[in-house]
Amino acid sequence: MKPSGRRNLLAHNARRILKLHFGFAGACVDSGAQQSDARQKARRTDGNRIDRVTTRTGDEGSTSLADGQRYVKHDAKIDLVGTLDEANSAIGLLTVETETEGSETLKTIQSRLFDAGAVVATGGSAADWTQLAAALDTQTAALNERLPPLREFILPGGGRAAAAAHMARTAVRRAERAWWRAADDDAALRATGVGVYLNRLSDYLFVLARTLATSERFWEPISR
Repeated sequence: MKPSGRRNLLAHNARRILKLHFGFAGACVDSGAQQSDARQKARRTDGNRIDRVTTRTGDEGSTSLADGQRYVKHDAKIDLVGTLDEANSAIGLLTVETETEGSETLKTIQSRLFDAGAVVATGGSAADWTQLAAALDTQTAALNERLPPLREFILPGGGRAAAAAHMARTAVRRAERAWWRAADDDAALRATGVGVYLNRLSDYLFVLARTLATSERFWEPISR
């Protein structure tokens, strides 16, 4: 194989791997045609997942996933991976606001949301998302047992940490809606069970918000 062809093949494989693990955070690699053999070798051996952030390959309004296809940036799948990234960022903010209750669980959840993005990028998953959802169910129930019963709908707030949990909850709800929009035309996505996991995750964040709240305010309907 000619050196230029070998470089392009390496770059193609790097794109697929990179999109699998980080594509929905906006990073990608270029064609690699202008990179030196030394740099290609370094990238393979130094363990770095990303060697360039600005690549300009999306400047025309399209991007690619690990399936090797190009998508317009308003495609349902691209919207989904971006919304998953937003949810992950909201949970990242929440981890800053709380150093105790649920912090380790939240860090694990962030990795699972990366995994969910990889599912979108590849169209399949080796993870048992039903089991992951069941684990969230268990954690949600454990937290909920410590709380007083709900007498009315809660208004988001209750302190910085609780408000951050509500923001994360609504971001996950948006990601769940985006998931089902993308899954409407993709049976493989529907079959993974990620949609169920996202549904359970928003429940967990709601109960966590109540747990973190220093006070609770309830909806006061307009009197009829």
